[in-house]
Amino acid sequence: MSEHAARTTVEADVLEREVIDESLLRRLLQQAGRGLAAPALEALELMLDPETPSAARLTMLAALSYLLMPADLIPDLLPVAGFSDDLVALSAMVGLWSNHVTPAIRMRARRKLDRWFPLAH
Repeated sequence: MSEHAARTTVEADVLEREVIDESLLRRLLQQAGRGLAAPALEALELMLDPETPSAARLTMLAALSYLLMPADLIPDLLPVAGFSDDLVALSAMVGLWSNHVTPAIRMRARRKLDRWFPLAH
């Protein structure tokens, strides 16, 4: 990598809150259940948070997109090896998530989770 490229940073708005179709996301997560919705909402809030570095936001978005794609680099039908590429994408997401999630992000995700999945008393 050239010295100029190493010093150059690219700032990008990866996602904006206005772009997210919350009703579609809510229906999808309600089918998945509260247990799966909690980390999904944290990941979403992490990507939407303007304090999250652009590179982390972009990597999270790329990893999530790859996990959701029906076509993989290594087809999932192959035993063991088929899920190795998915594991790499998931590992990238978890690593970024744990390094960049803040209490404020967790709180926003928790409030949304409680609105979408009210706890029965």
